[in-house]
This record gives sequence, C-alpha cells and structure tokens, in this order.
Amino acid sequence: MNRPSPLPHICLVLGGARSGKSRYAETLINERGRGLYLATAEESDDEMSERIRRHKSRRGKNWDLVEEPLDIAEVISRESNPLRPILVDCLTLWISNMMLAGRDSINELPIVIAAAQSAKGQVVFVSNEVGLSIVPDNRAAREFCDIAGLTNQAVARTADTVIFISAGIPNILKGNIN
Repeated sequence: MNRPSPLPHICLVLGGARSGKSRYAETLINERGRGLYLATAEESDDEMSERIRRHKSRRGKNWDLVEEPLDIAEVISRESNPLRPILVDCLTLWISNMMLAGRDSINELPIVIAAAQSAKGQVVFVSNEVGLSIVPDNRAAREFCDIAGLTNQAVARTADTVIFISAGIPNILKGNIN
C-alpha cells in the first residue's frame, strides 16, 4: 500500500461556508496518521453547539483536540510534533473571537505565522473566503471581511500549499498535494 506523500509544512485550505473545506483538511491529515485538531469555535448558541458536535463526530478517534479561541500561536508552538500535524479550524472564527475580545488579530497574525513556520510538524490552516460576495452594509462586517482577506493573504504568502474548495472540489492555487 502506498502511503501519501508528506504534507507541506504549512498548508492553507480556503472555501466558503459549507464548501467542504474542513472535511478536506481533515482528510489530508487522516490519510497520513494522527492529528491535533486546534478548534477555535466556541459554543455560543445551540446552532454553533450542533456544528461543533457534527465536527467532533465526523473526526472520530484519530484526533487529539485542543479548544482555544484566542491564543492559537501558543498552542501551535507548544503542541507541534513532527509525527502529528496540527489542523487549525478556523482562522475566520479566530478573527471573530479576537474582535469580540477587543484584540487585534492583524497585530497578532505575525506571531501565529511565526509559530507555524517554526513548528516541528506540519500546520494546516482552514479559513473562509469571505471576499466573494457583496460588500457588507455595516462597519463591523466590513472590518471583519477586510481582516479576513488580509489574514488569508498573509497566510497564503507563507504557505507552501494553498487549496481553494468550491462545492467540495479542491482547486490547488499554490504548491501541490500528492
């Protein structure tokens, strides 16, 4: 049986809501062994609780889990391991969490990127591509979209591989996945 090739050191998986990006990112790691799921979501209401439950049940037992809504750089640094890739799901929820906590994710993003670059193992980031729709009608939503776009650009520049998921179909924008 042929084992998949190693993951790139840093991979970014982008897509819209319900595009299949998280499932695809999970598959990248599942095909290669055990992974660490760094979840940024918080159970803020019943709908989010249900989303989290579905994600957990889909992943199965091949995953370790760290739930951290804000300090993802610290978790990446602390938990990196050459035998266990880290899946960060997702950057856009992290941005929301940072905004709600009154913290500046753009200022903290270089710390996150540096943690991924110096990680002992691979890091796969999942993020929503929110810039494909109309410009929102309120300042907070526009600010969120701007920050998400800048974050995605910065991580994509650093990433070895960038994959855009549309309707469940992966499209490789940069690098490769074998």
